[in-house]
Amino acid sequence: MSKLKTGAADALRDALRDGITLAVGGFGLSGIPADLIEAVRDSGVRGLTVVSNNMGVDGKGLGVLIEAGQVRKVIASYVGENKLFAEQYLAGKLEVEFTPQGTLAERLRAGGAGIPAFYTKTGVGTLVAEGKRHEVFDGETYVQERAIRADVALVHAHTADTDGNLVYRYTARNFNPVVATAGAVTIAEAEVIVEPGTLDPNHIVTPGVYVQRLVQASGRVKDIEQRTVRPRTAEPVPA
Repeated sequence: MSKLKTGAADALRDALRDGITLAVGGFGLSGIPADLIEAVRDSGVRGLTVVSNNMGVDGKGLGVLIEAGQVRKVIASYVGENKLFAEQYLAGKLEVEFTPQGTLAERLRAGGAGIPAFYTKTGVGTLVAEGKRHEVFDGETYVQERAIRADVALVHAHTADTDGNLVYRYTARNFNPVVATAGAVTIAEAEVIVEPGTLDPNHIVTPGVYVQRLVQASGRVKDIEQRTVRPRTAEPVPA
């Protein structure tokens, strides 16, 4: 049966409710499921716990959920590009759980693999490890980190088939594969959607068994957080 829905709002129908945990793929503004994020905003759902590498920027990406006051808690590794996020955090309006980037990726991967917790050296002796269980292995101290399972996971892929098999493109792959496995319900948007049997099995990153719903991504212009270029040097004059 095709998992393809008519649009982002249709794909999210009956999946959203107040207070759920929402895991979202992307890194900055690269590889974010922008259509699905905006559909979450338009749904009016509130009290969300959002798990993502970061919270986008003001007015873009997950920043639109911050602006709409729909987020209660954030689990992320980096939030420095969003001024409104910082303001709400400092004002006590937003709960934040900072997690080292590699640890966050592994927490999501473990959630998708059915592993409830794991130990890592990252964060030992810092605020990240406070209140968490510690163990010594081979003379080294490790801190226990719990896996993350989300009620709903949103991801962006470059190509998908209607069975939900996903292929990502370059750095837009980032957190999307681990987020896709960590959701009780995973919804993907894809730029190109093809019929089953079209994709090379060797190129599929996320098998369709992890994806419950699929939507065609709009052809929007992809935003860049910070565009930096070198000054143009004068062309040498031919002799």
